[in-house]
Amino acid sequence: MSGLAADTARFLEYLKVERHYSPGTLRNYAHELETLTRFADGLALGDWSELRGEQLQTLVADEHRRGLEPPSLRAMLSAFRSFFRFLARDGKLQNNPAAGVRSPKVRRKLPEVLDVDEAAALVEVTAGDPLALRDRAMLELLYSSGLRVSELCGARWRDLDTEQGLLRVTGKGSKTRIVPVGRLALAALAALREHLAAGADEPILRGRGDRPLTPGAVRAAIKRRARAQGVWKRVYPHLLRHSCASHLLESSGNLRAVQELLGHADIGTTQIYTHLDFQHLAKVYDAAHPRAKRK
Repeated sequence: MSGLAADTARFLEYLKVERHYSPGTLRNYAHELETLTRFADGLALGDWSELRGEQLQTLVADEHRRGLEPPSLRAMLSAFRSFFRFLARDGKLQNNPAAGVRSPKVRRKLPEVLDVDEAAALVEVTAGDPLALRDRAMLELLYSSGLRVSELCGARWRDLDTEQGLLRVTGKGSKTRIVPVGRLALAALAALREHLAAGADEPILRGRGDRPLTPGAVRAAIKRRARAQGVWKRVYPHLLRHSCASHLLESSGNLRAVQELLGHADIGTTQIYTHLDFQHLAKVYDAAHPRAKRK
């Protein structure tokens, strides 16, 4: 066994005996360190102290070209940094050669959205029975106010100000915020409350035994209503939240207002909807501009 491989074997033993890593995690570390050792052997290194950050960056680039995705590259670099810290504690390294090495950025997946016509088709449930009354109110409120499913299920009638068209919701981290409720959503809620004759402390959306509707029940109801309303996309609660945010941003261009509506702590989270806007613009441009139309 080479000196390089002996160092990785000692590190893996340390993770197993002293850090009590699981067998699966140990296998992952062993795989990453095997890649590193093979690379170092190819450079004819006699000691880990000879390895340089720019050489490691080359390794990352090579693995990326071979098809390794950014999350896997980040995990690989994390294993390298842990190994080099171990060597530094043993006095075998002065500096961590992986400290300044970066993996390619993860391409953030854009959220799906309904277009305006699809959203209208979904929420306009004909309220001909108690279940339809509830589902119409549920869909209108999700789309109107961009609620998370947990916020929807936790809402009670006392939280709704029908005069001002506002709803107080409790979001992530038990943070409360006030969100606007649209005219059509208020009308659907008024029809539901009249039917239920509900008190202020009761949940807006009831499940079995008059308990609050569960997130699972909301998802099942939305899936059922989507089919009935002729919307054939995969529809789920967060899709209505995405659609609300995207449509509001398209109409207003006010990113801060959308951030406040959704309750995002960081505006960077909200900015993904600007990418959707540009995506929409690109499609319109490709279809309409004389210099962009495809023959």
